[in-house]
Amino acid sequence: MPMLKVPATARRTKNRGTNLLPAGRHLNSIASGRNLTIATTGASGSLFLQQLLAIVEHDSRVQTVNFIASDSSLRVMAEELAIRGRSNLVGQLLGRNSRKIRQQSNNDIGANVASGSYPNDAMIVLPCSVGTLARIANGIASHLIERAADVCLKEKRPLVLCVRETPLNKIHLRNMYRAADAGATIFPLIPTFYNRPATQEEMARQFAHRVLAHIGLPQPDAYQWNG
Repeated sequence: MPMLKVPATARRTKNRGTNLLPAGRHLNSIASGRNLTIATTGASGSLFLQQLLAIVEHDSRVQTVNFIASDSSLRVMAEELAIRGRSNLVGQLLGRNSRKIRQQSNNDIGANVASGSYPNDAMIVLPCSVGTLARIANGIASHLIERAADVCLKEKRPLVLCVRETPLNKIHLRNMYRAADAGATIFPLIPTFYNRPATQEEMARQFAHRVLAHIGLPQPDAYQWNG
């Protein structure tokens, strides 16, 4: 797989915002660089994950990314990105090895991000299956993804759940409410079209830009609507 590049979008506007999170949410390691947790689960949308990882790999403000993939996500990535197995998963996604993105085992509930003492600044689950949503919303932390999310909630750190499912039944809606009520941000995997993306990659990249801006990491080449 060729190395991913992160080209500028068709329209650029200078981002005049700060790198701060909304009031009441502060990054732990501003001076030394951000530590992020990015997880992926068994819902469709692997291309969005791939673009997100490519962007944070090139963002000098991000020091470390702890990456967790569920077993179900491997099946989805195999179908959508032709990725095979768990071996060198980050290298397969990026087309190159990374010193910044560290893969964690979803079975390792003793990993660094399982503890509130680890300085994790934010967590993104992309895509987030409704099964993972349900476990997070109801405090069922049997694997590292749910435990890391639970830590974000109890420590009042940003947790972004990019839920991918349609149509939504009442159970899904109740779980989204429960997760949001506990402090998570429900950020459905809905791409934009007003920027007229020419490719699927551009569409996925713009969505990743919006997610990163939400946690205080706006990207200089992100599309912004000016009316």
